Amino acid sequence: MRILSLVLTLFLVCQSKNSKLLVAASPLNTAATPNNNSKNTPIFDLFRRFLPKKGLIEQQEEGMGQAVRVMKYDRAANVANAIPVLDLLGSPLRWHRLDDGVMGGRSETLHTIEQGEDGAGAGLHFTGTINTDGGGFTSVRAPIEALSKETTGIKLKLRGDGKTYKLLLSSGKSSGSPFSRAPSWQVDIPTEKKEFCDGDAAFQETTISFDTLKPSFGPRSPSKEEASKYKFDPTEMTEIGIMLSLLLSDGSPNPKETFGEGIFPFSLFVKLIEPITVSPSESN
Repeated sequence: MRILSLVLTLFLVCQSKNSKLLVAASPLNTAATPNNNSKNTPIFDLFRRFLPKKGLIEQQEEGMGQAVRVMKYDRAANVANAIPVLDLLGSPLRWHRLDDGVMGGRSETLHTIEQGEDGAGAGLHFTGTINTDGGGFTSVRAPIEALSKETTGIKLKLRGDGKTYKLLLSSGKSSGSPFSRAPSWQVDIPTEKKEFCDGDAAFQETTISFDTLKPSFGPRSPSKEEASKYKFDPTEMTEIGIMLSLLLSDGSPNPKETFGEGIFPFSLFVKLIEPITVSPSESN
């Protein structure tokens, strides 16, 4: 088949250069055809049946490029190069990036330690570029110590860009993947873009109750019936994450007004991550 394709390709190249000669020499040509309409000759129609459809080669090349990007994506190196910033329950958080490059996407994640504008300690600057061509998410993750049963939520202090991010909690490296038996737990974090505020006024405080977390398996959100089978347990969580994705926590599309479209930058500065707990007497 490859030999036939090569022969056909060479034939058509020659035809485009000297169509008059080929048309005259063709045994299928019973009537001379003007040169400016050579693509309608019987010989062209015959060979065209064997040619690949337009765009097939481009699709194959793109598929191979995506496969190469998947193979080159080094998640272990990302974890090894984690940066320590912020803490939770007195334990430092070490953040590593995980973006759509793991599935062959082109989004880029940058995360740095950045001093707050008000000088009140360093925070996590989660930034980069989303590329929705073949992907559409970027995130940073950090291992955590198990939370207590009395932990009912998370308090965040952050400076956003008007996009809707997500907070993630999971019980392991594979939880939340399409083939995992355990979901990751997600909730949307709408952010405000405060362009004319300085210092502490530029930040917003967000309180997230664990009651609002939704189970998720990667890009797939379970049905209500399936979701009811899972119960969030803070003592089982071993990883926290912050994500910007083309999907919201319920699996619906993140609108372009709070996400973006095509290729675009994003920026989120996280100044504080703090657990919300109740006393054992209040929880009973």
